Amino acid sequence: MNILRGILDRLVLLAAVLTAACVPSFIAQYRQRLGGRLDQVQVDLAPFQAIANRNFGGSLAKMIDYHLASQDSTFHSEGAALQSMVDAAARLQAAVQALNTDLVHQCLYLARHPDHELLRATWSIYQPGFTLTLEGAVFTLVLGLIVWLLFLGSWHGTAAVVRASGRAARRRHVHRRPRAPGVG
Repeated sequence: MNILRGILDRLVLLAAVLTAACVPSFIAQYRQRLGGRLDQVQVDLAPFQAIANRNFGGSLAKMIDYHLASQDSTFHSEGAALQSMVDAAARLQAAVQALNTDLVHQCLYLARHPDHELLRATWSIYQPGFTLTLEGAVFTLVLGLIVWLLFLGSWHGTAAVVRASGRAARRRHVHRRPRAPGVG
């Protein structure tokens, strides 16, 4: 059993370190995709901003309100679509700013504010890689060690529970010895 635990122990440690080493690369690719989406929304908004500059004193919000107040349903729908683009730009800009930090805080941000569509899109074309920075190396070692220690804790915890239940079963069996016939 010790040989199995030893092999499994090393495999878990190796897998945890290799997986943790790929996290910085995934986040970098996610950030690139996020930045690309923000750039595209800003490009799409630029002609509308030019119209707002000419007709609404530079206020895109006033132009949107003008569209939304229109009785023309098509014009109103355009205002709603434009507002949606402005909201998307603000959301993407906030995400870019939130991810402009250290690796640990990037992971925490993605865990707390996942954009499932963007995560799926990034994962679908993800190319594993290793980031050779001090921050990436420390992150890899710490996360690998945490996963490995969790494995060891669960392995030894499970073994302790199994041993304790085995001892309890043996004690119950010893106390329930059948009595000899005629003894009473």
